[in-house]
Amino acid sequence: VGPKGRVISYEIRDDHHNLAKKNYRHWRAAWEIGHLEEWPDNVDFILKDISTAAEDMKSLTFDAITLDMISPQSALSVVHPSLKQGGVCTVYLANITQVIDLLDRIRTCKLPFLCESIVEVTHRKWLVLPAKIKNCKSSQTAETQENTEEETHQKDYDEIHIQNQIVLKDIECNESFSDDAETYCSVPYVARPSNWQDAHS
Repeated sequence: VGPKGRVISYEIRDDHHNLAKKNYRHWRAAWEIGHLEEWPDNVDFILKDISTAAEDMKSLTFDAITLDMISPQSALSVVHPSLKQGGVCTVYLANITQVIDLLDRIRTCKLPFLCESIVEVTHRKWLVLPAKIKNCKSSQTAETQENTEEETHQKDYDEIHIQNQIVLKDIECNESFSDDAETYCSVPYVARPSNWQDAHS
């Protein structure tokens, strides 16, 4: 929202409410380190269930609303009268069943919302490590070292150890370790997605 806009935060859990205020204080303090002017105190933190805040919303107008809660459909009827025409409402949900419940409530209650998109956000880990060169005359083996987080899965890696090696033929060796490559780094790097990925429900 920038320094001229304003944010109103409703939180039902006391621990989340206090943590949000703490994070905001730290952010403002960090801002002051690199800037001459102080960031305005433009966030209001309210410890309350937004589903019961209809009276609070009557005098407010929002450009955008974000709901991060288990049952956002219970808050839609409360917040939509305060959302500007053409405003955006973003909802974070953990599983597709909750998405269906939300869309069904919008349809059955005839709320003035249009579902523009449903997006799954993924998080993929990568290994980017210097390669160890064994021999450049014949076949090349560039071994990678797994990071400490993956060491716990070492037994499982025994079966797929071949995936943790990159074999380069003679022609690839000449291309990979040319003089031009040395300009950028002293050793080649191996970069590939990690075998073990985290996923959300």
